[in-house]
Amino acid sequence: GTTWTQEIVDMIQNDGDVEKCQRANTFDRQPFIEWALPPPFNSGLDHAQKMPSPRTMKTHLPVQLLPPSFWKENSKIIYVARNAKDTVVSYYHFSRMAQIIPNPGTREEFVEAFKAGKVLWGSWYDHVKGWWDAKDQHRILYVFYEDMKEDPKREIQKILKFLEKEIPEEILNKIIYHTSFSVMKHNPMANYTTFPSNLVDHSISPFMRKGMPGDWKSYFTVAQNEEFDKDYQKKMAGSTLTFRTEI
Repeated sequence: GTTWTQEIVDMIQNDGDVEKCQRANTFDRQPFIEWALPPPFNSGLDHAQKMPSPRTMKTHLPVQLLPPSFWKENSKIIYVARNAKDTVVSYYHFSRMAQIIPNPGTREEFVEAFKAGKVLWGSWYDHVKGWWDAKDQHRILYVFYEDMKEDPKREIQKILKFLEKEIPEEILNKIIYHTSFSVMKHNPMANYTTFPSNLVDHSISPFMRKGMPGDWKSYFTVAQNEEFDKDYQKKMAGSTLTFRTEI
C-alpha cells in the first residue's frame, strides 16, 4: 500500500506525466528515511538531506519514533493502513524475498512473531492505533488499503484534496490507470526489479504479488483464524479503528 500511494503522490505532483515518474525508482524518488542499504546505495536519510524542498519521503516508523522536525514543520503525512491478516501474509512473503532482513522462518512462526510485535517496526497493532490517535492533532490523512482497492478514484480524490491539488478529469483517469496493480506490477521503477538479487530476490517471491484484500483466506486455517481473531480483539480493544478483511 505504501509503494502504491507513493506512486499516486508522485504522479499527482507531476501532473500525470508518466515519463517524469519514470525518472528513477521509488527508493530514489521518495527516500525511505530510516532505511540504510549497503554501498553503492545511499542511506535514505542522506538522500533526503540532499533533496530540495518541498520533499516527499517515506517511512514505516511508528508515530512515537517520527523525528520531531516533522511535527515542528507541520508536514503533511499520508498514512496507509491494511488489515492485519493480509498484512501478515504480505509481510511474510516480503520477508522471504528481502535478503537484507531476518529470515521469517515458517509461516506459522512468522504469524506468532507478528502477533507478539517481534518484527521490523514493531507491533502492527500499536502502529495503526498510534497513527490513528494522532490523526486529529496533526495534518495526517489516514487511508485504508481496502478502500483504495474498492474505489481508487474516490481515494485518489481524497489525496488530491489533502495535497490541495486540482487536476483535470483526464489526468485523474490517467493516474488511476498508471497506478493500478496490473500496470505497476510491470513498472521497473516501482516493482523493485531494479534492485540486485542479493537485496531482493524476485525468484523467491515478486515484490508485487497479488494486491488483493482477502488473500489471507488462502493461508489461514479455521483454527489459526479463530486464534488470530481472539488475539486481535484483545489488542484492539477500546480503539475506534476498524478494518475490513475483504471487500
